[in-house]
Amino acid sequence: MPPTAFERKTMLWVDIRVLPFLALLYMTALVDRLNIGAARTAGMGVDLELTVGARFSIVTCMYFIPYILFQVPGNLILRKVGVRNFLTFIVTSWGAVCFATAWVKDWRMLTLCRVLLGAMESGLFPALLYIISTWYRRHETQKRMAFFYMFSLTVSGFSPILAYVFSLLDGKRGIAGWSWIFIIEGSLTLCLGVLTFFFVPDFPDKNKFLSAEQTAIVLERIEKDRGDSLPDPLTREKILHHLKDWTIWTYGIMLACSSIPSYMLAYFISIILSGMGYGKTGSLLLSAPPYGPALGSALIFAYFSDRLRHRSGFIIVQALICIVGCCLTAFHSSNHIRYLGTFLINIGSAGAIPGILAYGANNVVSQSKRSVQSALTSGFAGIGGIIASTVFREKDFPKYVPGLWVTIGSQIVLIITVLITMIHFSRLNRLMREGKLKEPIQGQPGFYHTL
Repeated sequence: MPPTAFERKTMLWVDIRVLPFLALLYMTALVDRLNIGAARTAGMGVDLELTVGARFSIVTCMYFIPYILFQVPGNLILRKVGVRNFLTFIVTSWGAVCFATAWVKDWRMLTLCRVLLGAMESGLFPALLYIISTWYRRHETQKRMAFFYMFSLTVSGFSPILAYVFSLLDGKRGIAGWSWIFIIEGSLTLCLGVLTFFFVPDFPDKNKFLSAEQTAIVLERIEKDRGDSLPDPLTREKILHHLKDWTIWTYGIMLACSSIPSYMLAYFISIILSGMGYGKTGSLLLSAPPYGPALGSALIFAYFSDRLRHRSGFIIVQALICIVGCCLTAFHSSNHIRYLGTFLINIGSAGAIPGILAYGANNVVSQSKRSVQSALTSGFAGIGGIIASTVFREKDFPKYVPGLWVTIGSQIVLIITVLITMIHFSRLNRLMREGKLKEPIQGQPGFYHTL
C-alpha cells in the first residue's frame, strides 16, 4: 500500500529531526579527528618534529587502538545509559581533548591526546548507525545513510580551508597557527556538547518529538518490515550468539577496506599535494574540492540502490572507480591527472561506505543483533585507519606508491568479500522460496536477505 499523507508527513519530520543533527555530530567528530593532517602542514610537523622517522604515522595510528576497542562496549550500554546522556558526555569529552591538543609540547604528548580522542570518539559512529537504522524500513536506509555520512564527510572535507584560515592567526597572543586550529575547533565542539543534551534524537520507542499517533506509525512500519520495532533483551548469551554469525564480520571487513582510501585522503592528501609542488596554502586549499563530487555521486548511487533494493553490485562498481583513481594518483606523470585521481578515489571509497552500512543494516534482524553488528562494523573502520596510517610511510614521500598499492589491494579484497556474501545470501533466499529451509531466515517469517 502507498503511504498515506499523514505517514509521509511523519517521516519527513523524522528526516528533519533525526538526520541533520546526527550528521552535525559526526561531521564535528571527523573534523576533530582529521585536523591533524592540516595542522601538520600548517607548522605542527616542524614544531613537534613529526617528520622524524615514523612519528607522524605513530601519532595517527595510536588514535585507532582505543577507537576500535571501545566501540562494541559503547553500543551495549547505549540504551541503559540513555542516548542523551551518552552522546553529551562523549562529545563534550573529545571537545576538551581537542582543545587541550593546542598546548602539547612534543610528539609524545600529542600521541597521548590522540589516544584519549580515540577513546572518546569511539562510541559515536556505532551509536549513530544504530539510532538511524531503528527509524527506517530496510529499503529506505541507504538514502538516509548516504545523506548522513556524505554530508558529514563533504563538509569536513572543506575543513582544511578552515584550518588554513585559523592558521593565519599565527603569532597572535604568542600562539602558533596550528595551535589556533585546535583551540577554535575544540571550543566549537564543547559548545556542540551542550546543544547535544537538548537536541539529540532518541530511539523511536523513546522519542519525545513525535505525537503518540506518529510514534505508533513509525513502529508499525518497522514491525511490518522486519519485526524488531521494539528492543529485545540484550544478554551475554545473545551477544555471543550474534558474534558467531560469520556474515556480520564480513561487513566489518568491507568497511575496513573502504575506509583505507578514505583515511588515506583525510590524513595525507595535503601532504601528497605538497609533494606535487604546491605550497602550504595551495595544499590546504586544494585538499577540499575532491570531496564535492563524491556527495552527488553517493546520493545517486543510494537512490538507485534503494529503488532497486540492491546493494552489492553498486558497492563493487564504486570499488572499481576507487581502483582507477588510485592508479592515476600513483602512476600518472601529470600532476593534474594525479590530482584528478583523488576525486575518483573519494567518489569510489566515500560513496561505497553508505552502501556497506545499509547492506549490513538490511541483513540483520532484532535490535540486539543490530547493536552488535553496527558496533562491530564500525570498529573495523578503525582497522582501516590503522592500515592507512602505517602504509603511507614518510620515506615514500612524495608519491606514496606502496601505500597506494595497498589501497588498490584493499578494494580487490572488498570486491571478493561482497561477492562471497552475495552468493551466500542469494542461495539462502532461493532455498527459502523453494521451501527447503527448516526455519525462516534469521528466525523471522517472510524475511529475505537484501543482495
